[in-house]
Amino acid sequence: MTTTTQYDHIRVEKNRETQTATILFDRPEKMNYISMLARKQFAEIFEELNDDEGVCVIIVKGEGDKCFSAGGSIPQFMETHPEELSRLRVNVAAPERSPKPVIAQLQGYTFGVGFEIAMACDFRIAADDTLLGLPEMNLGMIPGSGGTQRVARAVGLTRAKDMIMRARRIPAEEAYQWGLITKVVAKEELDNEVDQLAAELVRFSPLAQRVCKEVLNAAEEGPLSTGLEIEGRAYGMLRCTEDFKEGVDAFVEKRKPNFTGK
Repeated sequence: MTTTTQYDHIRVEKNRETQTATILFDRPEKMNYISMLARKQFAEIFEELNDDEGVCVIIVKGEGDKCFSAGGSIPQFMETHPEELSRLRVNVAAPERSPKPVIAQLQGYTFGVGFEIAMACDFRIAADDTLLGLPEMNLGMIPGSGGTQRVARAVGLTRAKDMIMRARRIPAEEAYQWGLITKVVAKEELDNEVDQLAAELVRFSPLAQRVCKEVLNAAEEGPLSTGLEIEGRAYGMLRCTEDFKEGVDAFVEKRKPNFTGK
């Protein structure tokens, strides 16, 4: 059973059978540009999906076959107060804050805030025609929703400067070699590849997935000693869960585990 909810050119589809929710940027005639209202709604959508126990994996994609999203609305930037602009990063970071695995399904133009949203996701599966870019330098501006920080952490300072300070468009294969993309596939295989990854993620313990995501995200935010402390405490906590017992029992009994998230 699939249910659909419409926002400001964002469509959310929940599939109860596959336990997935798909967020689609739905403005293909305008290259799926993301309005200021849509940015706010994007964060609100994640808050709702985070609380939905029937959703285990979230997929973010663009409608049509030309792009994921070519970025934001430039005229709206001129109409938005600077203080509000300085907080846009909070909305874009919604996939990173989510306790659930989030897959970005990329194709064609993936620019500006579209790329920043993709970088806040856990997995980026890209069609071979994908182009990644942060073009803000062409406007006398810099990326303002996490672009400079997440790219630099992912690829290092030298490549981040090469990409952002030159407003370079990075093709999929080069982006994969840099570590910006999880996997590159032929465009006709993209849907199937993302569906397979989602199905793989769904079979794991949702509790273990959430804790693992928190521990991995913490690795970027502090020294090694702090990360090791967080990892150790999380490891000890999971030892006491019903899912861990089920996983061990299933391993011993040579069957598939039935995880409940407890």
